Amino acid sequence: MNTTANLKLEPTGPATADLSFDDDTAPIRVVANAAIRESLEPICLQQAVNARRAPGVTDVVVNPDAHMGFGAPTGSVMVSPTHIYPGPVGVDIKCSMSLIQFDVPAAELDDDAARRRLLAAVARRVPTGGSERKGKKHRRRYEKKLAEKIVIEGASADVLDQLGVPIEWRTRCEDASHVGHDGTTAALGDRLDRLRHERRLTKLCERLEQLGSLGGGNHFGECEVVRIGASDAARRVAAAFRLNDDCAAFLSHCGSRGFGFQLATGQFQSLQNKFSDWRIPYPGGDRELVYAPVGSLEANAYLDDMGLAGNFASINHLLINAAVADAFREVFPGASGQLVYFLSHNIVRRETVGERECWVHRKGATRAYPAGHPSLAETPFAECGHPILLPGNPRDGSVVMVAEDGAADNCFSVNHGAGRRLSRKRAKVELRQREIDSELASHDVLTNCRNFPVDDAPAAYKNFTDVVDSVVAANLASEVARLEAKFVLKDGGATRRTP
Repeated sequence: MNTTANLKLEPTGPATADLSFDDDTAPIRVVANAAIRESLEPICLQQAVNARRAPGVTDVVVNPDAHMGFGAPTGSVMVSPTHIYPGPVGVDIKCSMSLIQFDVPAAELDDDAARRRLLAAVARRVPTGGSERKGKKHRRRYEKKLAEKIVIEGASADVLDQLGVPIEWRTRCEDASHVGHDGTTAALGDRLDRLRHERRLTKLCERLEQLGSLGGGNHFGECEVVRIGASDAARRVAAAFRLNDDCAAFLSHCGSRGFGFQLATGQFQSLQNKFSDWRIPYPGGDRELVYAPVGSLEANAYLDDMGLAGNFASINHLLINAAVADAFREVFPGASGQLVYFLSHNIVRRETVGERECWVHRKGATRAYPAGHPSLAETPFAECGHPILLPGNPRDGSVVMVAEDGAADNCFSVNHGAGRRLSRKRAKVELRQREIDSELASHDVLTNCRNFPVDDAPAAYKNFTDVVDSVVAANLASEVARLEAKFVLKDGGATRRTP
């Protein structure tokens, strides 16, 4: 990767700064308070510079959760009217957050035995890591033909009806269904057929068996207690979001699993081969910053693959939520759950930025449309803005936010979480298993893991207070409710003890 001398981070407000460098390219907007600005790694800032200088790119935003990623930093936004970039989407296409709210009072979770039964009931229905073949008797069944329909149609009314998932949940999805490059589902069907014919989508049946499962790494499911803010504004928005104060909820984080990973890595390899054949230089010398001009065969193929993976991710999340609702009803008969929202943070969409129609790439960033935004017309959120689900960690909690007018200065985007402070390798060296498990126990947080994954411990992530304060101070979003973790479902299979 090339390095640029004289990078300058110049504060422009209490939680904003301009990243300037030694040419006449417009500065990069950085959202971060003083503490986070001091912690931003040079390689993260260099990736932002490389992305801003890449062909066709008009805007780059670095959010407070930013850290090194593929091509562009994880926790960034990259805008281009003319080019598609797979790197600033990443290998987990449409990695997403969802929140389902229950009418179960928080007091029910004070019963340790009941909480453990609920954790076990969820774990039986929602596999983690590579265990998707376990617990099949508790999972919704579908034929192979329906699985193919899922990746072509996404959360269509017909697909949800066949899966036994509430059709009304479609209205609570940022994107219930994705289409192909030409705006049709037919393009996705054609693309799926071509991938199989060319043997570029191996183990398709096995990949589709992962529907309804969490992955590994930083993916999780978390039982929460909702604490709505005390202000009239917070309570008004919370009512529109259908949040229940002092009641249980379930927050989940996962994406398109092995299906999306295979499509994404195939796209990287294909475009890198093209760059090599055509002797095109990589922006900043970074192989992950490959691109394709809008309208080219390569760009169309990427958008089709992203649509297939996006549809998989949508149904994957909705199946997880339906399974969690079944688990709640098993432990708390009569419990009712309503989907609050489902939104993604690894995707590229055609949107209006200023006066231009552009392709907005959000890598570890999530959409933030405030009240009155045209795209929210005829949705439940037109008058208040849509929910923003911002995970922190099981120790410090998470937040539900709503966009403010200042989000327009951020390409209508906000960060997707706290962001890593330590790489996975550093976390395994510096953090101690005993201290991690003791800390979670002291906060009364249960987990399905024998040992909580060291590389995903709360201390591996940035200070969540600084992250949220940066968002609020930059007028990107305001807090509606806090989510207090009661138990965490994660893949702990590969966890090793640390002395």
